[in-house]
Amino acid sequence: MQTSEAPVDTAAHPLDLLTEQEISAARAILVAAGIVTDDTRFGYLGRAEPDKTAVREHQAGVAAQRVIRAFLIDAVSGELRDVRVSLDTGEVLSDRVIDPVREGQLPILDQDFVRAEEIVHADPEWLAAMARRGLTDPSKIRACPLSAGNYGYEDELGRRMVRVLSFYQPDDQSPPWAHPIDGVAAYVDLVAGRVFRLIDDELMPVPEESGRLDEVAHRTTLKPIEITQPEGSSLELSGNQVSWQNWQLRVGFDAREGLTLHQISYDDRSIIYRAAISEMVIPYGDPSPVRFWQNYFDSGEYLLGKFANSLELGCDCLGEISYLDAVVADDFGNPRTIKNAICIHEEDFGILWKHHEIFTGRSDTRRQRRLVISFFSTVGNYDYGFYWYFYLDGTIEMEVKATGVVFTSAYPGDGYPYATQVAPGLGAPSHQHLFNARLDMAVAGDRNTVDEIDIERLPMGKDNPYGNVIGRRITRLTNERDAMRDAAADRGRVWRIGNPDVVNRFGEPVAYVLFPQQQPTLIADSASALHGRAGFATRSLWVTRYAPNELYAAGDFVNQSPPGKGLPEYVQRDAGVDGEDIVVWHTFGLTHFPRLEDWPVMPVDRCGFTLKPYGFFDRNPTLDVPPTTADHCH
Repeated sequence: MQTSEAPVDTAAHPLDLLTEQEISAARAILVAAGIVTDDTRFGYLGRAEPDKTAVREHQAGVAAQRVIRAFLIDAVSGELRDVRVSLDTGEVLSDRVIDPVREGQLPILDQDFVRAEEIVHADPEWLAAMARRGLTDPSKIRACPLSAGNYGYEDELGRRMVRVLSFYQPDDQSPPWAHPIDGVAAYVDLVAGRVFRLIDDELMPVPEESGRLDEVAHRTTLKPIEITQPEGSSLELSGNQVSWQNWQLRVGFDAREGLTLHQISYDDRSIIYRAAISEMVIPYGDPSPVRFWQNYFDSGEYLLGKFANSLELGCDCLGEISYLDAVVADDFGNPRTIKNAICIHEEDFGILWKHHEIFTGRSDTRRQRRLVISFFSTVGNYDYGFYWYFYLDGTIEMEVKATGVVFTSAYPGDGYPYATQVAPGLGAPSHQHLFNARLDMAVAGDRNTVDEIDIERLPMGKDNPYGNVIGRRITRLTNERDAMRDAAADRGRVWRIGNPDVVNRFGEPVAYVLFPQQQPTLIADSASALHGRAGFATRSLWVTRYAPNELYAAGDFVNQSPPGKGLPEYVQRDAGVDGEDIVVWHTFGLTHFPRLEDWPVMPVDRCGFTLKPYGFFDRNPTLDVPPTTADHCH
């Protein structure tokens, strides 16, 4: 392949965070090779996941090999390309054209938001539809370009497009979400720059009540809470490597996934090689002619990490905070730094363990702490906080905090079953928030197993003469297709990830157990177009044999993707997963029937999962945690 003249200095470690210099260097290589021109837009640019063996064998002081992957769009022709470049050699390693019909489109660009509004504002039919609703000043109408999905319509196949809903904004300080202009949807061809279909359905009044957040006087009864650590934080941060109370890991960041965590270990014993939220989907449940298609894959269609917030001390994070910046590429392949994108801190979390011994009179209490690694991303109306927690006792928890503004519609009238009226004439359609965590497990090494454990009620009989037995049924998951599993709250179902080669003091494999929150997966009908594209969200658990090119639960190219991509495709090989290098994929989330209390801004709603050590330690690993030194505790 072609080579540029000046390779760039590479990172000190294969998992170091992407830098501005590396993004600029990757772009320069592509320009020199004639691949990037003035018409080229970058749908994505990120560090290609390095080889596991190379990462583990990397020696300090030796420059790491770095490969950049970029998704490119020709803004004039619509051609899509997937390229990889080596920063060490300046070489273009691969360059191929993407078939949008067979594979899917590239993510929505920042400039698509502006361009879609310009296109609809210039369209005579759209302007006429607005005039029918008494709206004649397009400068006060915000066009909201939304990912189109794939419904198999012939005139949409291969067309790079968005579907546009509109909102009225009476002034610069008013949130448009309070004033949806319902009954109109424009289908916009982003390459041709035109509206190719307009849905002009029912005339409905534009809701008038303000959705401003600054119209209520603030209460004055809250007293200050100060969080102080007079001796500083207990965590150590060296570059992107974190050490805290026997935990060690590396923090990464990607424009698509956002926060990624690598080489997670406790007391130098490995647990997870790589952890990230690989995809998410927000399917809406309103069958209206202008909204039936609403579902958004915020990672693959919009790039979750690209919209990360710059976090502020005292607002987003409290206490002694360590921040890391994130660097992403803009639409033109130039670097953009998000200051304080990642927040790292420790916090008190109540009682760790406690006992008052009645025979000796001794009382012992220890307080729990956790390491918190988090970031927030705003995609359109919703804000998502992603929090990874690491506890003193070896527990790992992942929590998503959903907040922001519910997506709105006009409310058709009393008893409408698919939306909640949250203000006069203003509806908030029912929807789900479904996330998929990709957990490249490495419990005490790469050779892992997964057991499904159910609580079992045993009938009275020879083995249960008094009817008091609490039984367990343990089922080993042996191959990929059989490892497509659903949560089962009535059976308390959990999944144990163990290592058959490493045992605890009683000869049992060391393990971690995944505890799901037992919430519904995708509700959409199995015959629906959405079900075909969001296959990952139809199961609570998937287990696959590790493959370096399988990072995303819905596949590489999610925007307008055909059905069957991602996990449903990966498991077709039906590889064995018993005692192999495996990846555990866990789907979790929320089903949201909006409340009046969710308007005009939604209090945080939470979802997630927990990983707990299960025979990973020979006894409670926190016996060495000292008691608090506060005098009144003794």
